[in-house]
Amino acid sequence: MQPITFIGTGLAAYTVAREFRKLDKESPLRFITTDDGHFYSKPMLSNAFAQKKTPETLVTMPVTKMVEQLNAEILTQTQVTQIAPSEHAIYAGDKRFDYSQLVLAWGADPIRIPLAGNAADKVLHVNDLGDYGRFRAALEGAKRVVVMGAGLIGCEFANDLQPAGFSVTLIDIAPNALGRLVPEAVGHAVQQALQELGVSLYFEKAVKSVDSADSGYRLTLSDESVLETYVVLSAIGLRPRTELAKAANLSVNRGVVVDRFLKTSADDVYALGDCAEVEGLVLPFVMPLMSAGRALAKTLARQLTAVTYPAMPVVVKTPACPLVVSPPAVGLEGEWQIDGEGKDIKALFYTPSQQLSGFVLTGAKVAEKTALTKELPAILA
Repeated sequence: MQPITFIGTGLAAYTVAREFRKLDKESPLRFITTDDGHFYSKPMLSNAFAQKKTPETLVTMPVTKMVEQLNAEILTQTQVTQIAPSEHAIYAGDKRFDYSQLVLAWGADPIRIPLAGNAADKVLHVNDLGDYGRFRAALEGAKRVVVMGAGLIGCEFANDLQPAGFSVTLIDIAPNALGRLVPEAVGHAVQQALQELGVSLYFEKAVKSVDSADSGYRLTLSDESVLETYVVLSAIGLRPRTELAKAANLSVNRGVVVDRFLKTSADDVYALGDCAEVEGLVLPFVMPLMSAGRALAKTLARQLTAVTYPAMPVVVKTPACPLVVSPPAVGLEGEWQIDGEGKDIKALFYTPSQQLSGFVLTGAKVAEKTALTKELPAILA
């Protein structure tokens, strides 16, 4: 029997495998990954510095232990170059690997905006352990850090780095923090908290160019203002990896398109995690990934199981302003009702029929998360 094969060794792939092994102890499993294959919590990357975490201490289980735990073959530092669904095979260069079932769990890439300047290629992204190691090395001896993007991850990095002794500047083209996710009042609450830490905020501006300077880099913004910094970190967002799937003629939209059973348009090929689009949804968060992992493990074990997504609030790691977000569906008709002031805000999103369909809580209002979550409809029932 050919192995069930996973492309990727992140939380998505390892969750499926762990759940699968509860149902099937013997079927062969193979993982192919471009990295070291160690198990770690990717969400911790954005608040690891202040905790003095190194790439090594972020690893919770080395690849050798994962091989033992999962009774699996794990091929590291290996780049898959082709998927051939009609052959039930994938290729890494000239090397062919046959599979019985294939799971695409290769994640997403940082969005890279075009920048001018002779140091545009020095802008850092943190999307895996290797990236985090390079970021930590760049911070040694640095005093000032510019973070591009004031979304969830950008705000988390700013909140992590400023108390650690860096002078952080946060830049976003939106008019306020978290502008794509939350009402203005919530964005202002987060901004107030970050400013009280000492973070400098630049909104409705973008970085145009990055050039080398005597000590670090010189950034020119869209309003022609200039900033100097030692480190530039881009936290603008992620884009699902779809190139290999597209080349294999799999259905691709924003992500690799899958049905409720996480099956792609090719037989015996599945996808989950940051690369997958389920019923039009791309949800790059831990809880949807875990739900998908449990469902797919059963399907791989021939117990066909549809994925369901209950309401899944996201806890944002900004201790300066505790924050929980359960955004309404994109395009859903309704309006926000906002209560509170300062850093203690409760924003509730109601449809015209007065169905609670989303919420955002900050500060002391976070205590209402559990009760409000019970009132929300499932994302995918």
